[in-house]
Amino acid sequence: MTETIRLGLVGDNIAKSLSPRLHVLAAAQNGCHVVYDRLMPAEHGKTFDVLFNEVSAGGYRGVNITYPYKEDAAARVKIDDPLVAAIGAVNTVLFDEGGPHGFNTDYSGFIAAYRRIRGDALPGAVLMIGAGGVGKAIAFALVALGLREIRIVDRDLPRADGLAQALKAACPALLTETGADAAVRARGVAGMVNCTPVGMVGHEGTPLMRAAMVGAQWAFDAVYTPPETQFLQDAAAEGLQVISGYELFVGQGVDAWRIFTGLPVDEARLREAMAG
Repeated sequence: MTETIRLGLVGDNIAKSLSPRLHVLAAAQNGCHVVYDRLMPAEHGKTFDVLFNEVSAGGYRGVNITYPYKEDAAARVKIDDPLVAAIGAVNTVLFDEGGPHGFNTDYSGFIAAYRRIRGDALPGAVLMIGAGGVGKAIAFALVALGLREIRIVDRDLPRADGLAQALKAACPALLTETGADAAVRARGVAGMVNCTPVGMVGHEGTPLMRAAMVGAQWAFDAVYTPPETQFLQDAAAEGLQVISGYELFVGQGVDAWRIFTGLPVDEARLREAMAG
């Protein structure tokens, strides 16, 4: 009998997530069977901690973590990678011996997404809107891609300041600014990154008006439902090179699958199947 691998996604507003489909298709490539559950704490009337404890003891091989629980998850797992510990957020949890263990495939997934669209081009000065879990991972990924200046905007200014300090600790030469007004911090940047939920299904809108995008070179939106957010539509209309959140979704998902199972996945076949 083929072993059933039980996986899940913990987060809010995840009814339209494509993660279940991605992992089921990856399993099909390997001739195995996956059950992938959507796990929404509020829908179950539970806190994240209570739900996480139940999942940890409930026969799951692992879970993905999404908004707004990535930082909460980091406090509940063992993190072996110093880089992931510095990020302070995890999106992938493996329940294994000595676990649970936490990983961050947003970091590796974003690097792959950026390279796929922009090749070896340097990021330039970047405006980052949102300093939460995914923002932390992408900021560190941008440093790995050659970032020299970042302007971090968040309504929670201490959170933006905390991310700036963590980045400076990892890269002392990095120039950082923080603030609460994205349009002000957008002036003169090359890259624009949305790491807030604004623009996703249920949180319609855009974190930055189109007029503030003039003169920039590229834009990325971590939101992938829908893949063409207002933010990216406006960026494309202004002539910016756009990187869809769908690219990050595929990259982080492929890396998470390998962590969960140790099995390979043909990404080209996976993309084709996802589109079908």
